[in-house]
Amino acid sequence: MKWSIDSKGLVRWLRILHRDIGFLAVGLCLVYAISGILLNHLDGTDPAFKTRSGTLSFPPELDNEALTQQWNRHETLPPAKKVMPVDEAHVRIFFEGGIGVYNLPLGTVEYETYTKRPFIYWINKLHYNLVKGWTPVADIFSIVLIFLAISGLFLTKGKKGLAGSGKWYLLAGLLIPIIYILFI
Repeated sequence: MKWSIDSKGLVRWLRILHRDIGFLAVGLCLVYAISGILLNHLDGTDPAFKTRSGTLSFPPELDNEALTQQWNRHETLPPAKKVMPVDEAHVRIFFEGGIGVYNLPLGTVEYETYTKRPFIYWINKLHYNLVKGWTPVADIFSIVLIFLAISGLFLTKGKKGLAGSGKWYLLAGLLIPIIYILFI
């Protein structure tokens, strides 16, 4: 049997491999796609954490020890781990799962608490390749995507395939990143 791109046998195997490997890649595609959308729209916050803000009123001009005692009276918030001056008018309060800033002249504490969103946290760690041993998986997935992209070029024949209108879609897909890099 003669093997060429036009060979029915080769196209048949490309179709089978493209289909089966494509099904295997769906889970990883979803991890990278969902995480990518979330990471593209950070807006100054980490989507892996739910942020809650609040304000407390304390007496003004407390020293660090008195501030810690006042903070620790609030049972709904974790105890202060560390209190550090920021400047002459502000003191930072560090606590488990958050941070606060005490305004000495006003006596107000603006704070934020952070709660982990487990699913988003883990897919972001995978996306950023921050999980030990994930690099080989990410590399294999990249190779799979290259295979799917190239094999997909040869699966449709005729006027909708690469020799027909497909070449224009392929060209547009290649030009989008090039134009973006050159002009934006």
